[in-house]
Amino acid sequence: MALKNPGDSRTRSWVQIFIIFGLCCFFYILGAWQRSGFGKGDKIPLEITDCNIIHSLNFETHHAGDVGNADESQKPKSFKPCPPRYVDYTPCQDQKRAMTFPRDNMVYRERHCPREEEKLHCLVPAPEGYVTPFPWPKSRDYVPYANAPYKALTVEKAIQNWIQYEGNVFRFPGGGTQFPQGADKYIDQLADVIPITNGTVRTALDTGCGVASWGAYLWSRNVLTMSFAPRDSHEAQVQFALERGVPAVIGVLGTIKMPYPSRAFDMAHCSRCLIPWGANDGMYLKEVDRVLRPGGSWILSGPPINWRNNYKAWQRPKEELEEEQQRIEDVAKLLCWEKKHEKGEIAIWQKRVNDDSCRGRQDDSQVNFCKAGEANDVWYKKMDECITPYPDVSSPDEVAGGELKPFPERLYAVPPRIASGSVPRVSVEMYQDDNNNWKKHVSAYKKINRLIVSGRYRNILDMNAGLGGFAAALDSPKLWVMNVMPTIAEKDTLGVIYERGLIGIYHDWCEAFSTYPRTYDLIHAHGLFSLYKDKCNIEDILLEIDRILRPKGAVIFRDEVDILIKVKKVTAGMRWVTKMVDHEDGLLVPEKVLVAVKQYWTVGGNTTFAE
Repeated sequence: MALKNPGDSRTRSWVQIFIIFGLCCFFYILGAWQRSGFGKGDKIPLEITDCNIIHSLNFETHHAGDVGNADESQKPKSFKPCPPRYVDYTPCQDQKRAMTFPRDNMVYRERHCPREEEKLHCLVPAPEGYVTPFPWPKSRDYVPYANAPYKALTVEKAIQNWIQYEGNVFRFPGGGTQFPQGADKYIDQLADVIPITNGTVRTALDTGCGVASWGAYLWSRNVLTMSFAPRDSHEAQVQFALERGVPAVIGVLGTIKMPYPSRAFDMAHCSRCLIPWGANDGMYLKEVDRVLRPGGSWILSGPPINWRNNYKAWQRPKEELEEEQQRIEDVAKLLCWEKKHEKGEIAIWQKRVNDDSCRGRQDDSQVNFCKAGEANDVWYKKMDECITPYPDVSSPDEVAGGELKPFPERLYAVPPRIASGSVPRVSVEMYQDDNNNWKKHVSAYKKINRLIVSGRYRNILDMNAGLGGFAAALDSPKLWVMNVMPTIAEKDTLGVIYERGLIGIYHDWCEAFSTYPRTYDLIHAHGLFSLYKDKCNIEDILLEIDRILRPKGAVIFRDEVDILIKVKKVTAGMRWVTKMVDHEDGLLVPEKVLVAVKQYWTVGGNTTFAE
């Protein structure tokens, strides 16, 4: 029998100490002493209390094909920073490119992505002086000036209390064009008609959102709002919303369907959003109807509501305003919406819970119903002038598509689309198993990255959301998750995600996302690169992740180990710090986790920029 070498145990001990030390350094970079606050060099210590290795999570993967065993002669490609003029670059909403498209129906404000030869292959820099945003809820009211240094709205919207410049921060008093006294009082008015406080209303849509104060204050009432506005003359409005920690995307009601599933939102809202609701045979209202849940509410405040008293102040002919409101009323009637309220400049309609009380529409020659099965086919699809039909019901009181539980019970209740078998190859048992798996995964993530529970991460992105289990397991009043349903996914489950009281969007990751740089604090990608294997360039997707990730933000990749090795090789040239982690069930599981942190760097540093 061979004698045991006493030096073996000492060697293992030194290796363990080295690994522990390396991990401590890694997570010190990740979280401790992050830049934050008013830009005066003050630092928020986010303490990592210990560096104990969780035995079920081995940070040094033992897979034979790990990057450490790769051919050292093949050095990773190094990506240079983009020139400073690209600090706020939005590839598919580029202002210069937009001006080459027609202005009719806002076509020029829609998505127009660069051709392959036009794509940038560099790292979008942060502005000089950039600091980590405040945690929620402080970020709702304060944004560091250096992060979005644009003062135009402080002058243009001064009397409306949108935004104020105070030294080295912007302050957001909560005002809006239609609610200069504050969003809270405005929401109180709406709550007199709509049951906002009891969990019945959980998801909302704000069209033409400004700086998203409506959504910001609804979030304080546990209502999750998807806000959108175009990148237009109101400089940085969506960017301000995101810096505040409010869900928002760049978007417009033009000629293309909104990237959301049918029956998604409990409530939709337009506060002086300048959308011509009665135009094009009511096409925009019909699109709102598509995404509005049966029983949901649509709110319109501002012109043309109360035109009799305001036509002089609005400097518009009263005949024109009267005709505009009548067109809206006619379309609402065609949609079989019931008008529930009109007082002052606020009007509220409610969508019927089913088609039973609208049977007369079947014989109306004006009514053109959309084809069955096309309600969720929206990616780059032209907006229809047809009405989306209700799902069938068996009784006059039944909610078409299924009644939802109030939130938070809704989060883990079986979604009606699954209970009814509307999602192919997804059973109730599969849904429940998926929830249990994601609770386990997220528990492991929290041990790997303690900042997840610290309040530091507010804006989170799940790039391949599945049934929404990751977002559900993270649910917290201090953060929100943008759940993305890739357009090439085998199963479209975005409607299920909305039925859970979460929000999300359709997107193809071969193109840039409709958001500003530095939107997200934490990004999660489960199986994304396996899904997009041979579909588009892995470098393009990783550069897009870098664009929309904040400095010192983190990424969690979960995928097959061979895929992650390729990802890790590319990220070696992207100013990221990475670490491979075994699956929480042990090192023999082929699925691994790659944790990455984007290093802090800005314009103005000792940096060489790409040409």
